[in-house]
Amino acid sequence: MTTALEEDLKDRSAEAVQYLYDSYGRWIAFRRGKYVFDTAGKWVGWLPWEDGEVVDVEGEYLGTVFPGDRLYTVLAHRYRGYPGYPGYPGQPAFPGYPAFAGPSRLPPAAVDIEELKVLV
Repeated sequence: MTTALEEDLKDRSAEAVQYLYDSYGRWIAFRRGKYVFDTAGKWVGWLPWEDGEVVDVEGEYLGTVFPGDRLYTVLAHRYRGYPGYPGYPGQPAFPGYPAFAGPSRLPPAAVDIEELKVLV
């Protein structure tokens, strides 16, 4: 049985952009297909299992996509093994700037991803 989030992730085409936000509502990354990029367009991770779990370019857990297009690190995530290497995605077209998403409460045992914090 798949969750609503898993169905949403599968339905997004390779060309569609999903903006990802921290708990403050700040844009921290975007997803195009299975690849995740920071706000400058640098490839930072990918979704190898199509279930919302994101690993970095070296295959280490980075975070999980939650409803509301939030990307958080779950402190007690389970190790799923090395996912392999998907191949370099190339340079994405800049997706433009999204609107502010508004604050959202962090799920239990989750934190914002420090590596993706926007420098202000």
